[in-house]
Parts: sequence; structure tokens; C-alpha cells
Amino acid sequence: MIHQFILAAPKPGMTAQEFQDYWVNVHAVQYASKIPQIRKYMVDTVVDIDGNLGEPKLPHQGIAEIFLANAQEQLASLQTEEFLHGARLDEPHWAAFWQTIVLDTTAHEIVPGPPLTRGQDWVKLTVLHKRRPGLGLDDYRKLTLDGYASVVKNTPGLRRYLHAHTVDGAYVFGEAAFDSVEQLWFDDVNALEETLRSAYFTEQVKSARDEIVDQRYVFSLAAKENWIIGPQAR
Repeated sequence: MIHQFILAAPKPGMTAQEFQDYWVNVHAVQYASKIPQIRKYMVDTVVDIDGNLGEPKLPHQGIAEIFLANAQEQLASLQTEEFLHGARLDEPHWAAFWQTIVLDTTAHEIVPGPPLTRGQDWVKLTVLHKRRPGLGLDDYRKLTLDGYASVVKNTPGLRRYLHAHTVDGAYVFGEAAFDSVEQLWFDDVNALEETLRSAYFTEQVKSARDEIVDQRYVFSLAAKENWIIGPQAR
């Protein structure tokens, strides 16, 4: 299954709250969810925290997570009436589309956590990674699931952990913007911020990360989940 991440920022003149409200309550419900190939769909609304990774800070205030069966279904979704004359046309009403980041990935669940349900009040940290110069893509993918993941999964307070690799198709014409996306779930914002300040995260996790990523291209956002379709696939 393709796990797609779409990071979006508010159009000029729109507040973060207005942007998030429109995305969750209007665009997602009236337009994007109508695309028949989408199996599961959520909108992560960004929350402010101390300790986000990366400089400058990302301007994005939400992340769409879209699940599609395969590449053929994804291509078909982009040719539907619901996308071309619905979701696509609505995007300029609320999003600064020139700042949008789209990443298609294959996800690997490292720490499963409890079954996913609507209404879980957890907060999660989504982190974008680019591998360090000189490290091959296959080696990077292996290292993220072996040595690096073995360190991250022992992070205090961690409830669930996912590491997703950018699909091969993103490299057909050169390098992808990011090589992987990882997501870490915590009980609440306080638990996440406490973890980000902890010696384990700032020393052991950072050390393991620095061995495989380009430190200039590590960015994170904290968010709350809003399921539109799911968590069971339709």
C-alpha cells in the first residue's frame, strides 16, 4: 500500500486555525474523500511545540495522510472527476500550493502500539529525513530499519513508531527531496516535549540519526490526527 504524505501551508491572509478548519471540515469531507481510490485518509493538524527539529522551521500547518492500494490506483485517482474538478480546483481556496510537499512512501511499522481508533488524543511527531551525502539509498533504507530504529523504538514515552521509505519512482529523474518519513506517537504534547528535551533523545537518538542523515535536511512537525476515512480501509 502507498502511504502518501502531503504537507500544506495556509494561503496568504489565512490563519493557521482557519486553514486547519477548512481542510478538515470542508476540503477533506466535500472533496478529497470523494476520490474513490483513496482507501484511508486523515488530516494531521499541526500543534505548536518547543523542540521541533530543523531550521528554518517549516511553514506547513497540516499533513494529509492518504493510503492507496498501489501505484496503478494512485494514477487512476489523479484522473478522476473528483480529483480534477473537485479536490484540485478547491486547493487554491485555502492552501499555498507552491509550498506543498508530497511524498509517496512504503511504511514499516516498528512499534505497533494499540489498535488505531477514531478519537485517540495522542500527539505525533512527523520527521522528514534526507540521507547523508555518500550513503547509498539501499544502505540508508537498511540502516533506518536496523540500527537506527533499534535506538528510536526505546525512546521513553513512545507509544507507536513508523518509518516510511520514499518509493523508488521518486528517483527516476534524480534525487527525491526526502528519503524517508518517520512518525512517533506520544500521550500528549507535554509527553512529547519532555521526550524531545530528554538526554536519551538529544544524545542517543540524535547520535544514531546523525550517522545516516544529512543534518541540514531534518525537519519535524507535531500534530493531532483527524480521521476522515478510517482507520479501517473502505
